[in-house]
Amino acid sequence: MKKHNSSLGFDLFAQCLLLLMLGMTIPGCGGSVAAPTSIELSEEDLKEAGELKDQPSAIQTEAARLTLEKTDLKFGFIKLTDCAPIVMAKEKGFFADEGLSVEVIAQPNWKTLLDNVINGNLDGAHMLSGQPIAATIGFGTSAHVITPFTMDLNGNGITVSNTIWEQMQQNDPALQSEKPPHPISAASLKPIVEKKLAEGEKLQMGMVFPTSTHNYELRYWLAAAGIHPGMYTETDIGGRTNAEVELSVTPPPMMPATLEAGNIQGYCVGEPWNQQAVAKGIGVPVCTNYDVWKNNPEKVFGITQEWANANPNTTIAVVKALIRAGKWLDETDAQGNLVNREEAARILSRSDYVGADFDVIKNSMTGYFYFQKTDQRPMPDFNVFFKYDCSYPWYSDGIWFLTQMRRWGQITESKPAEWYHETARKVYKPEIYLKAAEILLSEGKISKEDIPWETDGYKPATSEFIDGISYDGRDPIGYLNSHKIGNKD
Repeated sequence: MKKHNSSLGFDLFAQCLLLLMLGMTIPGCGGSVAAPTSIELSEEDLKEAGELKDQPSAIQTEAARLTLEKTDLKFGFIKLTDCAPIVMAKEKGFFADEGLSVEVIAQPNWKTLLDNVINGNLDGAHMLSGQPIAATIGFGTSAHVITPFTMDLNGNGITVSNTIWEQMQQNDPALQSEKPPHPISAASLKPIVEKKLAEGEKLQMGMVFPTSTHNYELRYWLAAAGIHPGMYTETDIGGRTNAEVELSVTPPPMMPATLEAGNIQGYCVGEPWNQQAVAKGIGVPVCTNYDVWKNNPEKVFGITQEWANANPNTTIAVVKALIRAGKWLDETDAQGNLVNREEAARILSRSDYVGADFDVIKNSMTGYFYFQKTDQRPMPDFNVFFKYDCSYPWYSDGIWFLTQMRRWGQITESKPAEWYHETARKVYKPEIYLKAAEILLSEGKISKEDIPWETDGYKPATSEFIDGISYDGRDPIGYLNSHKIGNKD
């Protein structure tokens, strides 16, 4: 590389050039400090700079440091094992590596968590995938909330009380086994629902929030067996119109106690609250969301668009730390065994995080799931935090949630297909994710194959649902109309 004006040293020149490629600045390289104007870049210079992206070096690592707008942050979470990326980013020092001091604060419920992000009491949070979407379209609350990072895949289960399970076994002899065949559909539940309706009652089931994955997964499981879970309308915000089963909101940690008290007869929730029912002997998980939709998106990291605009470099730094945390959580040895999950489970079991017994959290986190004490099954993908490109914010994930909001009446009017795509682009921000990934790649902290660099944001179509119906995010209307129960457009 030829020599340049001596007022700019080689290291700083290399830093400026790399950051220019990444669309960022550092002091002395634009922004508040003017860059020297006497630099001329030859073809040789540009070629050498391009090679920096593929050859991590000390210069590159220094260059990738961001000028942070805010360093002291507060992130919220709900006591579920899938808060793990935020917790591990703190506990393993990934936030600190980015110059961030992060306080991780448990929230009592999903509504309070969302409100605290919107009003600025929290900088960001572990969120239900549906929350940023619903807020942005004005369902429940109105604020432009975005996600640059998907926290995990799978992780939920549907549990019924012992009494309901015994009745399901009577209706289906195949279930009368210590290890019945899986997945278990809601077909054996339907006669129970019909009997209650004939007696003037309705089966009561819990989910965690109206726009939660849990609500949509429970509804999907019921509807796949011909059980109507109810519709939302402009006047029925509880979603009970025409319902054959009544669904109500219960905070995740309260699910087992509410089931044990008899206030609900089943629920859909994340871990460890299904395994807790097994450990306490009060209920039987009958289906996981992996069985409802294989490798479905679960939680996201949510921030307001306003906060991201005010703190663009801090946002990238946060995503960098979260990507590293997800990669750490999914790290395996040569035999494919998860090597960090026991440590993660022990950290999560602390009272300031999930606060459940280590042995209960360890089950699903280390790749096993108990449906009954006699029915332990290997489920290595019950919790996925990095592989399968899971942390990338896929537009097609957002579109699936929008189809469910429309299917069940939360979106009250028909929308054209382009509206689904435009709305997903307002909420899901892969451009932020990719900037963070580019820097991590330059630092040698991830590999090129870890990230789907060339995608258009849509996963391939899949029919890996419990009812076999195919979902293609490019065709939301066709997917919506493929279901027997729910709205059609």
